[in-house]
Amino acid sequence: MSSIITGEGVWLDLAPAGVGTRIVAALIDLVVEIGILIAFGIAAAGFDSASGAAVIVVGLVGAFAVYPTVFEWLTNGKTIGKFALGVRAVRDDGGPLGFRRALVRGLSGLLLEKPGLFLLVGTSAGMITALFSEQNKRIGDHMAGTFVLNERAGTRASAQVVPQFWVPPQLVPWALSLDLTRLDDQLALSVRQFVMRAGQLSGPARDSLGNDLRARLEAVIAPAPPLGTPTPLVLTTVLAERRRRAEALQPRHQ
Repeated sequence: MSSIITGEGVWLDLAPAGVGTRIVAALIDLVVEIGILIAFGIAAAGFDSASGAAVIVVGLVGAFAVYPTVFEWLTNGKTIGKFALGVRAVRDDGGPLGFRRALVRGLSGLLLEKPGLFLLVGTSAGMITALFSEQNKRIGDHMAGTFVLNERAGTRASAQVVPQFWVPPQLVPWALSLDLTRLDDQLALSVRQFVMRAGQLSGPARDSLGNDLRARLEAVIAPAPPLGTPTPLVLTTVLAERRRRAEALQPRHQ
């Protein structure tokens, strides 16, 4: 199991998909991708050699980059192979993939893994990376900050819930002005885990770790917090504002 804290503050135990499961899903997708290549190959036969080669290149990109990217983006992390095996690609924090991460995964598959610039070497490197990764991550997962979740194993929510963070009134203007584009999921998760467990730490350890996380936050956000703002308020305000913006981007169902 892989433990994460969701944006809603719930501690979840998630089961990463096994390497064998991922290989079978990839083989199913490979059948689809070969079908796409065959279709482009048939189309290329109607052109001269130069134009036909261009069509084949477009087919390669379509099969190994566009197909997985578009499917994972539109289905929140699934391809035909993943549907068949009951697995889904998610962010490291358990959230939905989004277009940017789907694109990184798709491009890494095209350039590094299947077929890859290094052909079988790239494919083997992806498998070896997954074998020695705690969450069975391939190269594209490491690049995109994602892992593949086994939905059939179920998701267990712990009884422990992270408190909902809020922005104090005096920090609302600062929170609304924050540029959080450089704040990645891993740092946000580290801050959330620290805030959740701060009460279990000794005073010196809590202050030291809190100040370190604050410095790492201030290096990637702007503007800086108002002068004199205590570290705990800086950390929880950033988390609360990040969650608010993420929720605002989610589609609303009637």
